[in-house]
Amino acid sequence: MIQQSLFTNWHFMRWLRLVLGIFIAIQAVQMQDTFSGFIAVFFLFQAVTNTGCCGTKNCALPSTTENNKTTEVEFEEITIK
Repeated sequence: MIQQSLFTNWHFMRWLRLVLGIFIAIQAVQMQDTFSGFIAVFFLFQAVTNTGCCGTKNCALPSTTENNKTTEVEFEEITIK
């Protein structure tokens, strides 16, 4: 289960977070900057776990499609007296 989520569903934003995380991590080591290191860890965590800023995948699109069941809508005509 963990391997499946780790190695599948790599989209553009996930790749972008990974590249940014690696780039910022390299810069943090070169500049010896702890704050940049925390930002790099944040981006790398998002890339590996496929989460966004929301953390609970509330902003992500669902990976499975649900049956689109339509219901009949009733309209009531309103007239002016």
